[in-house]
Amino acid sequence: MELSTIYKPIREDLIKVENELRSVSKVDFPWLSELLVYSLSGGGKEIRPALVLLSGKLYDCNLDYLLPMATAVEVVHIATLVHDDAIDKSPLRRGRPTINEVWGEDKAMLLGDYLFAKAGELAANTRNLQVIKLFAQTIQTISSGELNQAFSAFNLEQTRQQYLQRISSKTASLFSTATESGAILSQAPEESIKVLKEYGYNLGIAFQIIDDILDFIGTEEELGKPVGSDLAQGTLTLPAMLLLECYVEDNPVKRLFQNRDKQENIELAIKLVHNSSIIEECYAVAADYCDKACCNFDLLPDCPSRRALMELADYIINRKR
Repeated sequence: MELSTIYKPIREDLIKVENELRSVSKVDFPWLSELLVYSLSGGGKEIRPALVLLSGKLYDCNLDYLLPMATAVEVVHIATLVHDDAIDKSPLRRGRPTINEVWGEDKAMLLGDYLFAKAGELAANTRNLQVIKLFAQTIQTISSGELNQAFSAFNLEQTRQQYLQRISSKTASLFSTATESGAILSQAPEESIKVLKEYGYNLGIAFQIIDDILDFIGTEEELGKPVGSDLAQGTLTLPAMLLLECYVEDNPVKRLFQNRDKQENIELAIKLVHNSSIIEECYAVAADYCDKACCNFDLLPDCPSRRALMELADYIINRKR
């Protein structure tokens, strides 16, 4: 199922979020405006703002508060991408040059800082102290996850639990905040807030695992960046961990992390993963998290938004980019 179909209950609201994003770019400083327009028009999937809106529409929907929050989570997501690309010195994102490639790493880092601050201002427009505090804590969590990844780069001594902890901080935390804040702002009962928070968390874990799979099996055209980018940056993902378990002695990931024949070992690792059951195993793990995400949905109102959230879980498993 296409995202456009899944987003049907919130189609008009997402247009309003897009308008809010455009308004973020309207600043007096021309250079900043140019950077904002470029970074905020990258054509993402809008999954995080959709989660805020779909969760909020399950109960007492007030767009005056949901829209700023939906915009805030998307701005934070974009800020993390800008910082990630600068740190990794990535030349491409979504098939076009990154901010750091065009304007330089220093400009990219400062732009990311600006976007984080703007996101905080948007979150404050919800006028809900619980949501504002949750939002600030989430930025801390994401930052700690990024630091964790940076300090563990090219380190082979990592467990699956450490991997899950890292992607929980980097990815699942913002998904969880999106659904939890939508529920809070719509005055959902505590039981429903918990269900939606857990849904967002588990969906975020599944989303990142699929991302990590695609880094091995996708194409540069589909991914908008080179295949094997995680390996090149020394990031140990679930497929790479399973590959290390399959080939304990002679392993291309091990040789790559020991700074040997970088491109050759990336290509060999991708080939070995393709010719094994690793991809199926990783998809099974992601599918389990999607099942966990939806396991308590019978506690939520039966409405188009609930069905859309369930369809979104199916989309996450089947996406190609």
